[in-house]
Amino acid sequence: MKKSPQAYCHGSENHFHKYHALGNDYIVINPANWRAELRAKLIQTLCDRNTGIGADGILLGPCGKGKNPFVRVFNSDGSEAARSGNGLRIFAAFLRDTGLQAGGKFTVESGSGATPVELLEGGLVQADMGIPNFRSSAVPMRGPDREVVSEMLIVDGRAFSITCVSMGIPACVALCGAISPELARQYGPRIERHSLFPEKANVQFARITGPDSLEIEIWERGSGYTLASGTSACAAAACAWKTGLLEKPRIRVHMPGGEVAVLREASGRLSLCGPVTPVFCGELTFKP
Repeated sequence: MKKSPQAYCHGSENHFHKYHALGNDYIVINPANWRAELRAKLIQTLCDRNTGIGADGILLGPCGKGKNPFVRVFNSDGSEAARSGNGLRIFAAFLRDTGLQAGGKFTVESGSGATPVELLEGGLVQADMGIPNFRSSAVPMRGPDREVVSEMLIVDGRAFSITCVSMGIPACVALCGAISPELARQYGPRIERHSLFPEKANVQFARITGPDSLEIEIWERGSGYTLASGTSACAAAACAWKTGLLEKPRIRVHMPGGEVAVLREASGRLSLCGPVTPVFCGELTFKP
């Protein structure tokens, strides 16, 4: 029987906000307004879609007293992630909405470093996602140090052409002729936990749909099947450029939750732009 939050928390004021970016939803918690100890079991309880608030993860911030606001990113299973593209964009919107940032351009810090963000009109938020790294040592992957581009991976008798990249977290992009939620749910966890990936991997099943567009289905380590992921969108776009399947500097990436734009600068840096939507805010009251 799953324990209730009362078993883990103390205090009477635990405020939270919930946002989503194309269905990729996060609970946002400001430590200044939260008394509960945010352990893995509590994170799992809060993120449970049947008995909790329901979310793909939790964003905790601003943390610390640094120059830039720092956010910690937690997956729904309680594990901590170095970054989340959509999570960073959601956190930027939260800072503006709660008066902690005036808007415009500023920098957000996370486990993977500094990310410049910009709040645009119409609920759009853009984040600088950096330069993709295809070296196996950066992903990381086992085996000789190399760029992992269009390699063959056999999983349960099925062959996938994979290109792997680090966007601050490990990503394995499998190019397919057809994709579906069932494909992601069947093979995603197997690839995520494949022995090639010592830290596991986020998995994107991608299909080219036009000269400047592709679609993906997503399986994320720590969260499972996901309607949208900004980091996954960037990983898929980066791999499409790397393999020469797409050439235009702006790619539309369609996911089950909706569409984002990934832009590539001449320097190779990628930016992610898409909508962020507030869902609701509330307060959890726990018995001592």
